[in-house]
Amino acid sequence: MKAIILNDFGPATNLQLTDLSIPTITNDEVLIKVNSISINPVDIKTREGKGAAGGIKERSIILGWDVAGEVTESNSSLFSKGDQVFGMVNFPGHGKAYAEYVAAPASQLALIPVNTGFDEAAAATLAALTAWQNLTEHYHVKEGQRVLIHAGSGGVGHYAIQMAKHLGAYVIATSSSDNKRFILSLGADEHIDYKAVNFEDEVSDIDFVLNTQSSDIGERSIGVIKNGGTIISIASAITDSIKEKAQAKSIKASQTMVKSSGKDMQEIADLLESGKIVSCVSTVFALEDIQKAHEQITAGHTVGKLIVKP
Repeated sequence: MKAIILNDFGPATNLQLTDLSIPTITNDEVLIKVNSISINPVDIKTREGKGAAGGIKERSIILGWDVAGEVTESNSSLFSKGDQVFGMVNFPGHGKAYAEYVAAPASQLALIPVNTGFDEAAAATLAALTAWQNLTEHYHVKEGQRVLIHAGSGGVGHYAIQMAKHLGAYVIATSSSDNKRFILSLGADEHIDYKAVNFEDEVSDIDFVLNTQSSDIGERSIGVIKNGGTIISIASAITDSIKEKAQAKSIKASQTMVKSSGKDMQEIADLLESGKIVSCVSTVFALEDIQKAHEQITAGHTVGKLIVKP
């Protein structure tokens, strides 16, 4: 099978196309013939030796965790040959998704809804799980709460807007003016152009902030959160300065990491099937162009999700 291997951490040029044997599956696993793979910023961080790199013991690495495809073999009662499935595999371990075939724990997958294509399903894995777990597990968004989502046009952000609206929140999201129409089409009640204004001058009395950006954005967000509110950061640390300012307002500040979960994938499948959320796929690459895919993510400003096809 075709696969992308990484023998040394470093630049995108270290990602090399090769031929490998199709993986074998063990108990409670299925073999997926991959149709679509989703790329995330953590892929780039891990390629550079950060991100999830510390949890991968092998030194010939196959990056990636997000897959959608068809089951060709099953050692699980959960899925049968021919089932179309999607999920985030073995995160934050060795997912091995950049390949034509992936061996995956059945407990981390869900059936793809009939109204959802492979590309849209692959998109709704790590990013959608991140949004869902933070909005419903790490924090419990309630009807009528005011929620601020940074980088609302990005992978996590565009799902978080839709999910927060589904949960009944009043949603404010930041992005550039180029993506204002997109942000509002997702259901956001307000849009803030972060290039034109300082968001902290535009909003206040926020119950919950989902920070997908830097620690600086996190620190600036403390000022707009009401006493007793919450901020969760997913891509940057909670610095001592953030902790100090949060404590002064009895604000809960934490950093979280997404986890593989078949239960949560089923929740996402239900949201896709009901039309409560949709995936925005902005760019599709061939597996052979994986370096270009990584370069696009590194450049930033990707709207929605980026997909790779083996």
